[in-house]
Amino acid sequence: MSTTPGTTAGTAPGIGSLTLRPLDPAGDAELLHRWVTHPKAAFWMMQDATPQDVERAYREIADDEHHHAYLGLHDGEPAFLMEKYDPAQRELVGLYEPQPGDVGMHFLVAPTDRPIHGFTKAVITAVMAHLFEDPATARVVVEPDVANKAVHALNAAVGFVPEREIRKPEKRALLSFCTREQFEKAVSA
Repeated sequence: MSTTPGTTAGTAPGIGSLTLRPLDPAGDAELLHRWVTHPKAAFWMMQDATPQDVERAYREIADDEHHHAYLGLHDGEPAFLMEKYDPAQRELVGLYEPQPGDVGMHFLVAPTDRPIHGFTKAVITAVMAHLFEDPATARVVVEPDVANKAVHALNAAVGFVPEREIRKPEKRALLSFCTREQFEKAVSA
């Protein structure tokens, strides 16, 4: 799965197609602002951000060789956000011992008035499949807030195993890892 516009990131029965495209900081800022300031996105920690703050944050990511952001589309419509980063260079520097092939990941599903059963699990599954499509990716690393029980359950469903709590400047996080083999076993079960 590449990240060229309109490339399929996955399909799930009853869900439809999920595609990824590189995020456009200026063009997508207003949309992302609605998502990241929504009460359901509290763990994204941008509740008080302005549209300009969102654009600036994603411009910084776009300019960073170690951090990338993608807009996820569901049947062609914006529906989720995915970030990948090098945890040896960003987010987790000094907080754990990185291994070759580690890739950090964040994802956010857009708030909706018409939820689709199984959608969020389909999104994280597609995101993980995309990350493991790169043969250099050996393990995906996540660091969600310890209080975010919903994402812990989703992470477990795709093979993540918690290692320990860590203290980041902005939160207490649950450092968790998922190898390619753990992911394949979890999604084939």
